[in-house]
Amino acid sequence: MRTTLNKIRKHGPCTDGWEKLLRHLGKTMADDEPLSITTVLDSNGLDDALWCLRAVDGCERDLRLYAVWCARQVQHLMTDYRSIRALDVAERYSHGSATDAEMAAARAAAWAATDAARVAASDAAWAAARAAEDAARAALRSLISSYAAVEDAAWAAARAAAWAAASDASWAAARAAEDAASDAAWAAARDAQEAELRRLCAMTENC
Repeated sequence: MRTTLNKIRKHGPCTDGWEKLLRHLGKTMADDEPLSITTVLDSNGLDDALWCLRAVDGCERDLRLYAVWCARQVQHLMTDYRSIRALDVAERYSHGSATDAEMAAARAAAWAATDAARVAASDAAWAAARAAEDAARAALRSLISSYAAVEDAAWAAARAAAWAAASDASWAAARAAEDAASDAAWAAARDAQEAELRRLCAMTENC
């Protein structure tokens, strides 16, 4: 799977990524010498290699199937049937068994699903934040009241502060564990995407 520096340049690459690629190639300006996407991977990493796929001609079917493959890795997280249907239609379209009209309709439906999910997530996040804030205030009021009945105000304040510190520490530990798991999953997904892209490049040397 190949492109050229001139083709990449036409799409307006970021300055840092462009200069890094030139340094790797030992060049100072763009030219029309064939450049493999694998070389971009080796030089700049996955993100820039994926970006440079827009400068590859003649591999539309393989690139669409690669995009579908990447999306399938997180299909279990898709809750809207329109998103899954879009993957099915895109796959069939790549094999010549779906029409342009079907592809356009599936794309529009998938975007509608994305918009709906964004609105729902925003509403849910706002509601959760408000509920958490209200619960925290109620718990703090209850805690202070119960201590105030048997202890003076200073002791109640100290205990409330200790409770808050313990709560913060527990929350921080939980978030740290969650972030670590998320980072590991993200890294594994990116490794899989890179491996699949390298495999695809090896199979499409004539693109």
